[in-house]
Amino acid sequence: MIEEPLQVSIKILEKEYRIACEYHEQDDLRASARLLDSRMREIRQSGRVIGTDRIAVMAALNIAHDLIQLQRSRVGSDGEPGNRLRQLQERINAALSADREGVFEPADEGSDDPPQLDASDERV
Repeated sequence: MIEEPLQVSIKILEKEYRIACEYHEQDDLRASARLLDSRMREIRQSGRVIGTDRIAVMAALNIAHDLIQLQRSRVGSDGEPGNRLRQLQERINAALSADREGVFEPADEGSDDPPQLDASDERV
């Protein structure tokens, strides 16, 4: 059975819009509308931007800027996140190989617990 899109009513700056979306996406659509409405109200209240179209563009630019900053902060200092994950995987593999070769010794000789790796200085 094919599910038809749902019509969701949202309100932005006192204007109502009906948007088609999938049933499972309606909460995200409403949250997005609340965020946009909030940002547009902030810009309108500042008094520096006049006109709904200009307010909408400024809000969209601010949200896009926030998204770009968030994406950059998640990537980290060494570029692509995949590179960092590969580096961490290589270090884990090297540590496991060394452990199998008997390089690491348990902290307590009577303990059957595996040795602990200190990764306190690591971040993803």
